[in-house]
Amino acid sequence: MFQGLEIFDDMPPREDQQNFLHLNLPGHAGALRMFLGKRDTTLVIGNGAIAWNVSTQTGKLFPDLMVAFDVDPAIVMARNGYGIDYMGKPPDFILEIAARTPWHDYAYSRQRYAEFGVAEYWRCDFTGENRFPELLAGDELAGGKYLPIPIAVTPNGGLRGHSKELGLDLCWENGEMRWGIPGTPTRLLTHAEQNAERLAAEARASAQADRDAAKAARIAAREARAAAAGRPLDR
Repeated sequence: MFQGLEIFDDMPPREDQQNFLHLNLPGHAGALRMFLGKRDTTLVIGNGAIAWNVSTQTGKLFPDLMVAFDVDPAIVMARNGYGIDYMGKPPDFILEIAARTPWHDYAYSRQRYAEFGVAEYWRCDFTGENRFPELLAGDELAGGKYLPIPIAVTPNGGLRGHSKELGLDLCWENGEMRWGIPGTPTRLLTHAEQNAERLAAEARASAQADRDAAKAARIAAREARAAAAGRPLDR
């Protein structure tokens, strides 16, 4: 279907796989994909290349998480990256996680994403080494420049900012980033939380089945005793 398309070069190998550890392993990227829906027109991808076009890949970047609405994700997958000219628009949201070269994400990449026209650029620092000036920070594009998105300190000492593009809050809690439903304490579930919820539901269903079976056994015993006594069963 996409034969003959130019493709982006593979991402250079990295020693610190922050994307996997902090987005894919807990399930945050998958939870976001499920929440946003419209999989045929919504791209949620990690470590995919982005540049103005595929032919001229100078200055391309590899964001840890990229979201774009009203595009064909299959084309991005086939081209191994996001060519802004071919897709007809820039991505809507990008998240970078602090790595060994934080200045690159904080300064150079921030300028490049603004030039690309990315509506929101967010950053998280999981290292405990203050590689970024803030643990959680976001910018929104206004007049071709990034302006800081307000970040609030929560009662439990966490951080919380709102992404207009995603319709979600980004929450920093206990050294972890979470997707929060605005105006509520609800978070999109991690893999572990989904598994715990499934096991709890199965346990409740099993307990209910045991109760139903015990009730049926009691009724059957009463019916047997009534039949043996030759009297109708009073239910």
